[in-house]
Amino acid sequence: MSIATNLPGTEIRTRYWDWATAALLAALLLFVLLGYNEHGISNDEIVQRTYGELLLQFYSTGFADRRAFSYINLYYYGGLFDMLAAGLQQHLPMDVWDLRHLMTGLCGLSGMVATALLARLVTTARGAFLSVLLLCLTGAWIGTLFTHTKDIPFAAAMTWSVYAITRIVPALPRPGWRLMLGTGLAIGCALGMRVGGLFAVLYLGLAVCVGLAADIDSPRVYAQRLLAIVPRMAVLLLVAGVVMAIAWPWSVMGWTNLFDAATKFSHFSFDMATLLDGQMIQVGDVPATYLSQYLLVRLPELLLFGLLLAGVLLCVRAAQRRLTHEESAHELPLLLAATFPIMFSLITAPALYNGIRHFTFLLPPLAVVAAMGLEATLTWLRRSRLTFSLFSLLIFAGVADATITLARLHPYEQLAYNHVTGGTRGAEDRWESDYWGDSLRAAVELLNARLRSEIGDAAGSFTVAFCAEPLQAEAYLDPRLHVTRDWPSADFFVTATHINCDKALKGDVIGSVERMGLAFAVVKDRRNLVGHERRVHK
Repeated sequence: MSIATNLPGTEIRTRYWDWATAALLAALLLFVLLGYNEHGISNDEIVQRTYGELLLQFYSTGFADRRAFSYINLYYYGGLFDMLAAGLQQHLPMDVWDLRHLMTGLCGLSGMVATALLARLVTTARGAFLSVLLLCLTGAWIGTLFTHTKDIPFAAAMTWSVYAITRIVPALPRPGWRLMLGTGLAIGCALGMRVGGLFAVLYLGLAVCVGLAADIDSPRVYAQRLLAIVPRMAVLLLVAGVVMAIAWPWSVMGWTNLFDAATKFSHFSFDMATLLDGQMIQVGDVPATYLSQYLLVRLPELLLFGLLLAGVLLCVRAAQRRLTHEESAHELPLLLAATFPIMFSLITAPALYNGIRHFTFLLPPLAVVAAMGLEATLTWLRRSRLTFSLFSLLIFAGVADATITLARLHPYEQLAYNHVTGGTRGAEDRWESDYWGDSLRAAVELLNARLRSEIGDAAGSFTVAFCAEPLQAEAYLDPRLHVTRDWPSADFFVTATHINCDKALKGDVIGSVERMGLAFAVVKDRRNLVGHERRVHK
């Protein structure tokens, strides 16, 4: 007889769900290893790569080369990921852009591991599985796993930070030194990429203050507990500060630099427009509800449903006074991570664009909260086989629906929208789509194939108008094709269809990158056009 058969039923089920989570994460690792080289270069990556190289120059020259701190506005961001990528590209024999995408994918996978561990702390093993599954079904996460080289690594670091903070709370007032060092490292990594890592510092401070108040009978006892943890907090913050200073040296080069970066993040604006429910709006004029509206149309229905159930559960527990102080403190870091950034956005109305890209770090905690809602409902319904089965079938239907959509969009899962806005087709021209031209790599490869079919290996020279940063095409173009800024004279036109850039030049469509009946990028042949037909249409 196996050991498992001697275990109580709940422990057996727990082990099965832990194995299921491990299997899902293993499948995701395979997804990363097989899919990292299918994606194009984002325009942000071009400057990020340079920023990382300049930071390495700063250190390799003994702090003499300070070009990194006047390079565009990149010094307002930490360079942890970009420095690591710049260092690895010197030693690994692979395409630099594919390397960055592989690193980003692995960071995203790390964030999903942290999501599972976080969920395992606040809910059950089944809830941990559901939290990872919900992230897999979220196109705004799984579809950005390779191309969002600022947002995904930062989100992973934030998720590890929330996980570590959640572990600190039940260990108060004297959590272990290893735990404090690990938390400092996680928060430092987050700050080493974005000033938004200060959110994690806030979560830590509030969670500690609330957690220390458990079972106290006087202010004197609370003060004693507070003093007991001060040395540990000091070490934690010191570790975080050192990591931040190494990855983002500009942040410690002036007393107000960190504050300046935080205010820039809140009110940074420039001449650019974003789509919001069919309207083009300047990024500095977006309403305070911009993030909330995008979350409503981007999150899969099952995740939204789980959030609704979690909200109902929380209200019921509060009304029945079943929420103990210990439970409140233990769940506080997660609830802060899932709600505070949304409240921050509603109150401050920061300049936003690209949908929820800047708040990608919200997705893991939202997935955990939604999983808690689904898990609690499954547990409540377990006494009735019929209702339990019907609810399980509802979950399965939500998983199947989202999975089919993502499979049809692959490898452009980030373009998935839920049925609130009519799905991806309904979102066309109403909400942000392929804003970074991920599909342009495939479009360039279509043009390369067309050229080879026409002239084989024969010599030739042709010009290409490209509606994006030239390097996004040049990295993949056939050597006989050259990007030109003289668009009217171009032989070919390659463009994404986002914000109608494909209407700028005429030509015969000889290739298109399509999913679900929608064209996300097109290739036009302009060689037969003459006269006014060659002009640029604004």
